[in-house]
Amino acid sequence: MTPFTLRLAGAVLAALLCAPTCALAQTEVRMWTLLSGGDGARMAALVERFNASQREVRVVSTTLKWGEPFYTKLITSSVVGAGPDIATVHLSRMTNLAGGGVLRPIAPNELRQAGLNPGDFYPRQWEKSQHAGKTYAIPLDLHPLVLYYNKNLVGNAGLLDAGGNLKPIQGIDALTSAFRAVRQATGRPGMTMESNQSSYAVLRLWLSMLAQREVPLIQNGRFAYGAAGVDSLTRISDWFAKGYAQAGLNYQASTSQFMGGNAGFMINGVWEVPEMVRATKQGTLGFEYGIVPLPRMYGNDSVWADSHAFAIPANEGEPMSPQKLRAVMRFIAFVTKNSLTWAEGGHVLAYRPVAESPAALSLMPNRLYAEVARSVIYAPDAWYMGAAGPLEAMASKYLPAALSSQLTPTQALRMFETEAALLLRKRAPRY
Repeated sequence: MTPFTLRLAGAVLAALLCAPTCALAQTEVRMWTLLSGGDGARMAALVERFNASQREVRVVSTTLKWGEPFYTKLITSSVVGAGPDIATVHLSRMTNLAGGGVLRPIAPNELRQAGLNPGDFYPRQWEKSQHAGKTYAIPLDLHPLVLYYNKNLVGNAGLLDAGGNLKPIQGIDALTSAFRAVRQATGRPGMTMESNQSSYAVLRLWLSMLAQREVPLIQNGRFAYGAAGVDSLTRISDWFAKGYAQAGLNYQASTSQFMGGNAGFMINGVWEVPEMVRATKQGTLGFEYGIVPLPRMYGNDSVWADSHAFAIPANEGEPMSPQKLRAVMRFIAFVTKNSLTWAEGGHVLAYRPVAESPAALSLMPNRLYAEVARSVIYAPDAWYMGAAGPLEAMASKYLPAALSSQLTPTQALRMFETEAALLLRKRAPRY
């Protein structure tokens, strides 16, 4: 056998030996997520389904602590090129993350190659995923505030119609009267919501009220809510001062108060829907519940919301390979097109072909508040805004104090504005 023949035979043998291994080679995609609880379980199930559906890509997901710890780690890791390949983020953080260089833009041809069309997403969510004319995230959902109600307590207060559903509530006075009626008829709180210091709920409700009054939070780099902002916070604090709601409850205590049948209404996000469904199926809830969009308290139906989305960290100095990018986009497209599972978490879907499917439209209790998608507002676009952002953290220090009467609404807003005004003057960071 000649030397050439020996080399050829060796090459053929090496290829044959490599074939099984090469065929099993996978592209690993590392994902960081801030999703926990039911949302975390649903995302884990989607990851498992994707991994089982093919052999070319394997997604490995890591859950980090929600809020500031997650975003701090995402920012710092991406800046030094050590971030994940994909991350779940809030669209309310787009100005901060995309503007700060933390995320990599997704080009139109990259969307097309993954089978994703911008026109298939609801316009408001798609618009929020953009920054400086480029796409930086793929929206997954919309999670707004809604109004839950206990049909037993609310019915005793005469607030249900002949079909057993909540009678329409129009106006801030009507909503206040509903809370008062439950308190007077049952002796239990008319309403519950997270209200302790560090609570985000009061800011989200307050922003909804400002939007319903068509009053901006910030305009021309300055706070612009004025008397309407003070009046709105006063109306919220009055519910607590008059005994219609209990002040000082943390998130778990407020949801437990409602789930235990001890409050007529609950103002909370749609993310509590899975717990309501679970308790109903297990027979542990003890009452029949309903859900409606947050009532129109002023001139329109605006309501605060945020959205989860997929984004690709920039990972400075470590550009993503074409093969890895195709794998990432393949996973995003899979979850997007199989997002009915995600809707079971109470979320309003952002991808219209699934959101408008018969299965999604008939999903209960989601269809009770599906119309809310037309009325959502996000926090203003600014680097300091958004989920667990600096301004939200400052608001959570001061606004809840008005609910417990530690501060008057005027004092709470003055202290919040004094501290937060420093943020408005700072230049947006480039990480």
